[in-house]
Amino acid sequence: MPRLAYLGPEGTFTEEALRLLDPTAERLPCASVSAALNAARAGEADGAVVPLENSIEGAITSTLDEFAWGEPLLITAELLLPVQFSLLARPGTEIPHIKRVYTHPAAITQTRAFVARELPEAVVVAAPSTAAAAQEVSLPGSPYDAAIAARIAGEHYGLVELAADIGDRSDTVTRFIKVSRPGPLPEPTGSDRTTLVVFLADDHPGALLEMLTEFSVRGVNLTRIESRPTGDGIGRYFFHFDFEGHIADARVGEAIAGLHRICGEVRFLGSYPRADGIAPQVKRGTSDPEFAEASDWLARIRAGQV
Repeated sequence: MPRLAYLGPEGTFTEEALRLLDPTAERLPCASVSAALNAARAGEADGAVVPLENSIEGAITSTLDEFAWGEPLLITAELLLPVQFSLLARPGTEIPHIKRVYTHPAAITQTRAFVARELPEAVVVAAPSTAAAAQEVSLPGSPYDAAIAARIAGEHYGLVELAADIGDRSDTVTRFIKVSRPGPLPEPTGSDRTTLVVFLADDHPGALLEMLTEFSVRGVNLTRIESRPTGDGIGRYFFHFDFEGHIADARVGEAIAGLHRICGEVRFLGSYPRADGIAPQVKRGTSDPEFAEASDWLARIRAGQV
């Protein structure tokens, strides 16, 4: 039975994602993304599950930075989890009596309409996580009347669901990833995603365009690009890339090799099956057989077989 660390405490959306990714795994809740990933690095867990991006809030910057600066880990799987917030309270609580609500800042921004409509007199206070909010509300003598959290948090802490699916957007999704220490990669499936962290060798006009060209000329489709500060001064950034395909694909391998030639550092974070199952559209001239044929042709030319 594998042991997987995750962003805790019990009752977070991350725990829900872990249960879906690996129902049989032993679960190790951790206080932060960094703590969960470090548990995997140190061998305290066989891997970790952490959030990477949200369809409304965008990238989880703590996760991006961990992959840029921490010891290497590989992404082996991903999951797209619909995020549905619930209003949770101690048994016997009624909505008109709720004056103080506790929840994570991201949940505050995603449930503004519900709170304004149903809890106009309530004060909403920021918590470390939605699960921590539910845990606090469950305690006798808590100063909070209700929490906004995942339904699973109510199950953990004995709270009653007073209202379900209270988010302003019903289609909100968070992307979670499962990581492990470096080892064999998942086999190509034909519907894969690859993730990199890339540092510039130096800052100069056209540097970003040079990187993007390595993908474009080989028909590799980017699905996400994020810039993050290096900490070395204003205007100094590194980049996160997600793109279609597996490193075993010729077009992907050559694009990564091209980046390695022109960039200061390229961190390979993994090639793994896409959660949405979408297969890439391979442009003419960029399939594996076409790369192989071109390589054979060049070898014949170099051997004087013109």
